[in-house]
Amino acid sequence: MNRQPLSAIAAPRGLVGGPFGSSLVNADYTLEGVPVIRGANMSAGRFIGGEFVFVSPEKFTRDLSRNHAVPQDIIYTQRGTLGQVALVPRGVQETFVVSQSQMRLRVDPNRAVPEFVYYASTTADFLRQIEDRAISTGVPHTNLGILAELTIPLPPLAEQQAIAEVLGALDDKIAANASLASTADELSLGQFQSFLRDGELAERATADVATVVLGGTPSKAISGYWTNGTVPWLNSGELNATRVLEPSALITEEALSKSAAKMMPPGATLIAITGATLGQIARLEIAASGNQSIVGVWSEDPIMSVWLYFALRARRDQLLTRATGAAQQHVSKADVAQLQIPVPSRETLWTFGQYAIPLLNLATNAERESIALAATRDALLPHLMSDKLRVRDAESAASAAGL
Repeated sequence: MNRQPLSAIAAPRGLVGGPFGSSLVNADYTLEGVPVIRGANMSAGRFIGGEFVFVSPEKFTRDLSRNHAVPQDIIYTQRGTLGQVALVPRGVQETFVVSQSQMRLRVDPNRAVPEFVYYASTTADFLRQIEDRAISTGVPHTNLGILAELTIPLPPLAEQQAIAEVLGALDDKIAANASLASTADELSLGQFQSFLRDGELAERATADVATVVLGGTPSKAISGYWTNGTVPWLNSGELNATRVLEPSALITEEALSKSAAKMMPPGATLIAITGATLGQIARLEIAASGNQSIVGVWSEDPIMSVWLYFALRARRDQLLTRATGAAQQHVSKADVAQLQIPVPSRETLWTFGQYAIPLLNLATNAERESIALAATRDALLPHLMSDKLRVRDAESAASAAGL
C-alpha cells in the first residue's frame, strides 16, 4: 500500500506545536474560557476528554491563537507518554489550545480522512517509528520535524473513509457501553446514598460483617510461576477501573499454594492499599487472587457483597486517614478490617439488592462486550492498514463481535 509522511497530508500550516514555555504557565489558567489540551486529556479513548483547564479568551487572542486546535484535528503527545494520539471531537467545543507537550495535525481533506489518520497513528508500526526516532535526552520527546516525517499507509479517500467507519463503529459501541456502565453504577450509588441518608443503619467494623483477606507473594523458589498459569492474578494497578473483568497475568496453582494469597470470589470488593493506587476500589467479576498490594472484602451473602462495595467506597476517605509511610503511603489489612461501615437491616438490604444487582449486572455485561469489541478492533486494525483484509470482511468480523 502507498505510504506517505504526515507532512504530505497536512493542510497548509497544519502541523503546529504548543506555545513556548513562558507563553502558557499555571498562572494563566482560569475557571472557564478556551480549554487547554494537556497530557491528562489524551487518555480518554479516541477523543480528547477528561477534566480541562482553561485560559481566558483575551489570553488566547493575545498569545495562543497560533497554537489552537479545532474539531477533526489530530493531537499527538510530544513529551512524556509518547505514542498517545487523540482526535478533537465535533460538537463539544469549537476551539482548543494545544499545550507545550502536544502537537497538532490538521489534514488536507483532499488527501486524507482525519479518522483514518487517527487509526493509522495507533498502529504498532507507527508507534515503532516514534520509538525509533524519539529523543531520549532528559524526558523522552519528539518534535514537529520528527512528526512530519512519520509515515502512514494512504489508500484512496473512499477506502480511508470505509476503514474509518468500520473501526469507528466499534469504538462508538465501546463508548456507548462505557456510558451505559457508568450510568448503571451512578444509579446504584444514588440508591445506596438514599439509604445512607434516610435509613436506620448501624456502624460496624468491616471484619464483623465480611471476610477480609490480604494478597500475597508466591515463593521465589518457584521459577516461572507466571508461565502457563491457570489462576487469574491481579495487582493494585488493575483497580483503576470500576470493575475487574480480566487479570494481567495467570499464576500456577502450585505457586498460589505456596503463597499467602487466597482466592477471592466474584463479587468481592478489592482495595489497593499501597503506592500510587492507594485507595482505589473495584468490584471483582471473576474468581482471582492477587499480590500483597490488594485487600479483598466479601460476604457469603451476594446482596451483602454488593452493599459492601458501595459502603467501602463511601468510607474511602476515612480509610485514607489511616495511611502511614514517608516514601510510600499505605494502609494495612487491619485498617480495612477495623474500618467502620454502615450496615442496614435485612429488609433494607434486600430492597437495595433488588435495585442494584440488575444494574451492576448490566454494567458488567456492557464492559465484557466492550472487551470483545476492542479485541476485534485491535485485530482488524493492522490487517486493514496493510491491505490484507477487505473492508467487507472487516464489517462481517465486527458484526460477529456484537456490533
